[in-house]
Amino acid sequence: MTQQKLCFILMPFGQKRDPVTGKSIDFDRIYEESVRTAVAAADMDPIRADEERTGGIIHKPMFERLILCDYAIADLTTANANVFYELGVRHAVRPSTTLAIFAKGQPLPFDVNYLRALPYSLGNDLAFSSGEASQLQRELTDRLLELKRQQQQNAATDSPIFQLLPDYRAPEIDRLKTDVFRERTVYATSVKNALAVARSRRDSKAIREVEQDLGSIADAEAGVVVDLFLSYRAVSDWQAMRDLFERMPRTLQRSIMVREQLGFAYNRLGRRDEAIRVLEEVLAEQGPSSETCGLLGRIYKDRWIEATKAQQTTLASGYLERAIDTYRMGFETDPRDAYPGINALTLLDIQGDEQAIAERDELIPVVRYAAKRRIKTARPDYWDYATMLELAILAEERENSKKWLNRALTEVRESWEPETTANNLGFIRQARAARAIDTSWLDEIIAMLLKTAKGSPIA
Repeated sequence: MTQQKLCFILMPFGQKRDPVTGKSIDFDRIYEESVRTAVAAADMDPIRADEERTGGIIHKPMFERLILCDYAIADLTTANANVFYELGVRHAVRPSTTLAIFAKGQPLPFDVNYLRALPYSLGNDLAFSSGEASQLQRELTDRLLELKRQQQQNAATDSPIFQLLPDYRAPEIDRLKTDVFRERTVYATSVKNALAVARSRRDSKAIREVEQDLGSIADAEAGVVVDLFLSYRAVSDWQAMRDLFERMPRTLQRSIMVREQLGFAYNRLGRRDEAIRVLEEVLAEQGPSSETCGLLGRIYKDRWIEATKAQQTTLASGYLERAIDTYRMGFETDPRDAYPGINALTLLDIQGDEQAIAERDELIPVVRYAAKRRIKTARPDYWDYATMLELAILAEERENSKKWLNRALTEVRESWEPETTANNLGFIRQARAARAIDTSWLDEIIAMLLKTAKGSPIA
């Protein structure tokens, strides 16, 4: 039986903002409903770049895929820097079999404007409906089949390097090398599937068994290692996250995303000083971001909780103020990300003095707008609905709170998510009770969140 040709897909992941309109484009939907099906219809096996899971690191398996995959598709929409870099590598070693595509109305840099790229429509409001998906799938399949015919006849060169430099020669690609590459790619896919099953079952033991089967972490594909790292997070195995980090290659250890998650794990282990050190190093290198500030704010919040329990009033007040400042900085850095904003609001409500309540009331509509915008223009997740839940509670909107609770519970992925929300609401209930505000209506909401965190079905 003849093996299918491999087609490497270079395109952004998730929701990305259109630089022309400012609206979001759902690239995962474009891939699933058009690109993947078009590649399969052309009798090819699609392999999508996993730069989102590996923090943008260009690692050895990525270069292998760029060089060794028989065909490649590069989506130039939004002029994503990683896609352009990878396209340049591909053009340097493959004279043909690379197809560029882009969304109509998108400005292309002049360097690639002359490529024979396939334009496609995103539809009204960039929604990419089934009509646009079907059209792109048909046109893309036709173009890939044409590429296959041209390749069989050695009739076309699509790399500008090989077009403009006639004496330039492609490197020899050994058949044994491509066979080994194919086997490793199939293996990486099977490992990720095994991790996905283990995460869905919240089975830390199964994840550890997958790690044991990998052998040397230094030799494993970076995308698999990061998936393993985040799988431990999904089942709240913080020590395993820390231990895995120690075995990672240094290039992966230096990734911003990996270091942020290491700080998260250290904090969950109660190793606050180490968590702060890791995240402050990230801040010093890249400047403030909503993600890093959100994680660091959580550490100061946990220190406030500890100092409060120890009845260290002055110290607790200082940590509460520092947590608010850090969350506020994260939200001001990127007002589109409601996560640090809602945490700042919650702590301002807990702080409870006249100035804090005034700032809370001023910020509520701003954070609410960011959260609603995210739900409307992106693919919402648990935190989007949990944010709307907390906003409704902060604004004393009891009926609205039930609505957002129901939506949040349907999106729970990891057990610590509803537990975190329940803890936040518990602090709000306690602080408001101290100010003689009725909080009895929060009891049922908190109970349902905790029940979900324990994996119990919600009636």
